[in-house]
Amino acid sequence: MARQERNERDPHSQPARGLGPVHDGRAVSGPEVDRFLYREAWLLDHGRLDEWLSLFTDDAVYWVPLEANQSEPFTTGSLIYDDRRLLEIRVRQTKHPRAHARVPAPRTVHQVTNVHIVADQGHELTVTSSLVMVEYRNERQRVWGGLVEHRLRRMDGDLRIAAKRVDLINSESELDGIACLF
Repeated sequence: MARQERNERDPHSQPARGLGPVHDGRAVSGPEVDRFLYREAWLLDHGRLDEWLSLFTDDAVYWVPLEANQSEPFTTGSLIYDDRRLLEIRVRQTKHPRAHARVPAPRTVHQVTNVHIVADQGHELTVTSSLVMVEYRNERQRVWGGLVEHRLRRMDGDLRIAAKRVDLINSESELDGIACLF
């Protein structure tokens, strides 16, 4: 059965329990942030890209820098630098049945670890984590690793991604095409 046709129950859709800093009148807990990041990974691994896209705010930025320790995306190239509109186009193209980079569609497993809430700006949280993603496509397995920073904002009672930055540990290497989302 194709990944997009799976109708599995999302195990990360239930609210987390526990108290932490208060944002927008509601408590945000470490477990709630963990559950949110695990759900994001689950959606990507199960090809539920429209649901994944719905996790982003309208003003969101998704950035995969080209260089280690790159401070901004405008003076040096980026592997990916998408605002919400470009991210919608990327998802639409990714889902197209004849998208060259996705035939056959890659299968992935995202492992999210070492989740830390590093800043609390009152209306947004800055969260860092480590990512290991295994991608299998065309009888070839690749392992991607990186450090991730999310800026999470509570909107209508739910956490949303205002910004996501993925610093791949091998970003300066020859990458031979990126056919998946991190």
